[in-house]
Amino acid sequence: MNKPNYKSIGYALLGQRVQERDTQVADLKEEGCCLVFQERISPIIKNKERPVLVSALEELNAGDELVISKISYLGRSYFEVINRIKDLQQKGIHIRTLDGGIKTRDLGEFAPFIIGILSGLASVEQTLTREKKLERIQHRLETGKSIGGRPKTNKAKESLVLRLRDEGYSYRSIREQTGLALSTIRRIIVEKETLIMST
Repeated sequence: MNKPNYKSIGYALLGQRVQERDTQVADLKEEGCCLVFQERISPIIKNKERPVLVSALEELNAGDELVISKISYLGRSYFEVINRIKDLQQKGIHIRTLDGGIKTRDLGEFAPFIIGILSGLASVEQTLTREKKLERIQHRLETGKSIGGRPKTNKAKESLVLRLRDEGYSYRSIREQTGLALSTIRRIIVEKETLIMST
């Protein structure tokens, strides 16, 4: 059997079950991965970044492939997963999943076309999700219900959040300056946007 002229890098997203962790790493090595990056996830921290995944991607060059158990391991949302696939495709890096869900090397010249369609669908889904969220907020405003389960902040803090956002500050910067949680800052800004759209 001829050895491929490209390298396969494995990425394992590990949960809490020891048997599942060991099996995933073993499967990746059996599939010819010369190196397997292992990243542990926590059920407590929901929006945790994935620095190990970034390190794995940095090891790949054009023609190489990233091997993962499931395509969902590439991101925390459908939109993020598709964007990552698109970025890798543009760099000439292939993706293969152990469950047989995707193998971009086999797509050949059709890969950019298919990934482009998926990217468009992801954008549509993101827009629809945002519209549904705004509709729910609008309904709550019209019926006099609270928008969020947490207590509302005072008007001075809300005004400060909106002013900082208008001046171009990031959500994290606003959090540092106001001491408010990111979820509260997002709620204030989305509520304001909804009011503007309804007038």
